[in-house]
Amino acid sequence: MIHTSMAFQPYDGPVDTEVLRWFQQVADGQTVTEVSEIYRISQPSVSRGLARLERELGTPLLRRSGRVLRLTHAGATFKRHLDSVVHALDDGVAAVTELLDPATGTVRLSFQPSLGAWLIPDLVASFRRTHPQVTFRLVRSDGTLGSSLVAEGEVDLELTSRRPRNPEVHARRLFSEPLVLAVPPGHPFAGRPEVWLREAAPEPFVVLAPERTLREQTDDLFGEAGLDPAIAFVADDLPTVRGFVAAGQGCAVVPAMGAEPGRTASDGVTLVPLADAGARREITLLWSVRRRLLPSAEAFRLHVLADAAPTPS
Repeated sequence: MIHTSMAFQPYDGPVDTEVLRWFQQVADGQTVTEVSEIYRISQPSVSRGLARLERELGTPLLRRSGRVLRLTHAGATFKRHLDSVVHALDDGVAAVTELLDPATGTVRLSFQPSLGAWLIPDLVASFRRTHPQVTFRLVRSDGTLGSSLVAEGEVDLELTSRRPRNPEVHARRLFSEPLVLAVPPGHPFAGRPEVWLREAAPEPFVVLAPERTLREQTDDLFGEAGLDPAIAFVADDLPTVRGFVAAGQGCAVVPAMGAEPGRTASDGVTLVPLADAGARREITLLWSVRRRLLPSAEAFRLHVLADAAPTPS
C-alpha cells in the first residue's frame, strides 16, 4: 500500500475529503483497521485511498515501522497544513448548517476563571431556556491574552474585567462588580458594614500571581490607598486564595462574584464591603470588529447585553 519511492508528479487534484480524514486518523496514531471500523468501510478501501492520496501528491506520506504507519517528512509537513484546512472546512459546514437553521449552532465563549463560578453559568442557563439546541464551547482565559482570542477569531465572544485596548474588538461595558475584603471566621472586620483598605494594612494578605488580571487590579487598589501590603501567600486561583483566608492565614481582596457582602460564604470566608472608591472592576463583553457573528452567537450577544443589566458608559 505505502510506497518507498515515488516519482514527483505535479498535484492536479481534486483530493477526496474523506480520504483526508482517513489520513488524519492514521497520522494521529490510529491503525488502518481502526479507521475502517470508525468509518464502517473495508480495510482495503482505506489502504487504496491512502495510496491514491500519495499518488495525487506525488510523494510518500506514510512509512511502515513494524505494525504501525509513521509519517514521512513530507507527511508531517502535509499534516500540519491539512489540520487547519479540515478544521476550516468543518467550521464552514457548521456555519452553513447554522444559517439554514438558526436555532442550532455553537457559541465559542471565553471568560476569566473568576467569572466562571457565577456569571457564565447563569447567562448560559437563562439563554438555553429559549435556545435549547444551541451548544457552547467554553474557553477559560487567564486574562493575559486580553482580547486576542476574539480578534484572532478563536472565540466569538469574551467576558472579561481586563480593560480592552485592542482596536480589533468591540467592547460594551456591562456592569461594575464590587471588590470586597475577604476575612477569616471570627475576624474583627467580619461584623463591620464596610472597611477602608488602609485599616487592613497591618494584616497579612493572600494574593494571586502577578500575571493575573485581578492581581493587577488589586495592586492598583493598594497603590491608590498608599499601601505596601505584607504578602503572606501567592496563589494561582481564587479558590486557593479563599481557602487560605478561611484557614486564618490572611485577608484578601476578591470580587464579590454575585454574593451578598457581610454574610459568611459556604467556604467559611466573610466578605466585607470596601469603602474605597476604586474597589470595583468593570465587566465587559467583547466581540470582533471584522468578523460577523453567526446567528447563535449574535443571539447570545444580545441576550448578554440585556440580561447582564448594562449600565450607561
